[in-house]
Amino acid sequence: MEPITHFLTGACIGRAGLNRKTAYATLAAVLAAEAADIDMFWGLAGPVEELKHHRGITHTFIAVPVVAAAAVGLVWAIDRWVQARRRRRLAASPPVAPGAAGPKARQQIRWGWLYLTAMISALSHLLLDWTNNYGLRPFFPFNPRWYAAALFLLPSL
Repeated sequence: MEPITHFLTGACIGRAGLNRKTAYATLAAVLAAEAADIDMFWGLAGPVEELKHHRGITHTFIAVPVVAAAAVGLVWAIDRWVQARRRRRLAASPPVAPGAAGPKARQQIRWGWLYLTAMISALSHLLLDWTNNYGLRPFFPFNPRWYAAALFLLPSL
C-alpha cells in the first residue's frame, strides 16, 4: 500500500471520535499507521536488503504493541517540547490584566486512550497491507507463511 493511504487512514482513525477522548489522537494515529514501514530504510543498504526485510517483523502482530508504543513515545517527546516552548513564551510575555482572556486551555492527554488509538492504527496498517496481492506474514517469526486477501478472494485455479 502507498504511504499516503496509511497516513490518511491514520488521520481518519484519529478524527473518528478518538480526538475527543485525548489530545494528540490524530498525530498518534498517523504516526502509528505509517510506522510499520520503517523497514523501507533497509533500501539504503541496497535493493536486496530491502527485499529481504520488507514487510518483516514490523508487519506482524507481535510488533503492533511496539509500533504503537514507539508512536506514543514520539508524541510524548513532541508534547514535552511543546510544553517547554509554551513555558518559555509565557515567562517572556507580560502579565495578563485582570478580567482579560488568558492563555487557551489545552485538551487533556489521556495516555491510555492515546496508546489504544495507536494500536488501532498500527493494526490498520496490517489490514491494508493484507488486502493487496503481496500480502504479509502476520505470525512471523512463528509462522513464515504469507497471507494476502487476494488469495482468499480469487477463485481456485
